[in-house]
Amino acid sequence: MKVSTCFLIIILLFFGCSPKPKVLFEALPNTYLKKSTFDALPNFTQEKYFEVVENFINNCRSSKAQKLYKKLCEEVKYISTPKAFLQSSFTPYIITTKEDDSKGLLTGYYEPELKASLTQDLQYKYPLYETPKDLIVVDLSSIYPSLKNYRLRGKVVDNRLVPYDTREESKKKTVNAEVICYCDSQVDKFFLEIQGSGRVILDDNSTMFVGYDNQNGHKYRAIGKYLVKIGALALEDVSLQSIRHWLDTNPSRVEEVLNYNKSLIYFKERTQGATGALGLELTPFRSVAVDRKYIPLGSMLYLHSNIADTKINKVVFAQDTGGAIKGSVRADLFVGSGKVALNIAGKLKSDLKLWILLPKDKNENTK
Repeated sequence: MKVSTCFLIIILLFFGCSPKPKVLFEALPNTYLKKSTFDALPNFTQEKYFEVVENFINNCRSSKAQKLYKKLCEEVKYISTPKAFLQSSFTPYIITTKEDDSKGLLTGYYEPELKASLTQDLQYKYPLYETPKDLIVVDLSSIYPSLKNYRLRGKVVDNRLVPYDTREESKKKTVNAEVICYCDSQVDKFFLEIQGSGRVILDDNSTMFVGYDNQNGHKYRAIGKYLVKIGALALEDVSLQSIRHWLDTNPSRVEEVLNYNKSLIYFKERTQGATGALGLELTPFRSVAVDRKYIPLGSMLYLHSNIADTKINKVVFAQDTGGAIKGSVRADLFVGSGKVALNIAGKLKSDLKLWILLPKDKNENTK
């Protein structure tokens, strides 16, 4: 691919000596970085370096990571001292905002389990859909290159492209899509959409893995905010657990609350557990979801935050995205599956500092 003069100038700015460069990853104009050091990473000396390298090798199975780290994805296969490899091959950059504020937000997500059947009956009546056959996805970058990360979704009605059906509208008509299975709880199904992937325990005790495939094009709206708005919950009390408890104790208002989020997720069956946007199986406490408009998928990051009043300092990998993950200093940490993971994810909401580890410039001194 021919590299433009403008892009070369951006690269020079990126690796220059400016204390606060504005860094463009292709079309990511809002990502600001400050050059840092490994000494500045809290408790980096306590990391499990071999584990980090193993996860880096796995991350390099994705084309996006290979594009970002290039030769390092090959070199890592032959190293014998992981710590030296990391410090000699990468430079940390702390991620900031335009206001130069490096403090962000860390939340958590998990792999839920729900009960379902391949056939519909009075118990199993809530369909989990594949991507509708009449859903049209328009890649705007083919017309406007600056909109590379944006997609327009809708359907054709009377030769016009119109918005696709909302969550509420989809319940009132026949959806032009295959049904993967029928769930016994629309609340469980809703939280599966929020998490993006999960395990389905069928009525014959077999297990099916499902994961995100597409979305109806409507903007995600958090039902926790709606419950605060109507006075059902206090803002400081909002968590996955408190939302679930309110829905369970107010069954007559479940439809009202769920329909507040017009966004509807479509799934596909998978052959492995929780899988992120890179197609890789997620690793508990090593995989994070990010906003791809600010942080490249496939990148290696270092996060500093808290989980239940315990400091967490870890190398993690940007392997997923999420509708609620917005901004540059923002990450959603995958914490695993089951009830323990649910308890951690549902309560995780902490301040975050985030660094991105990028290939060291050949002119930098090796430390």
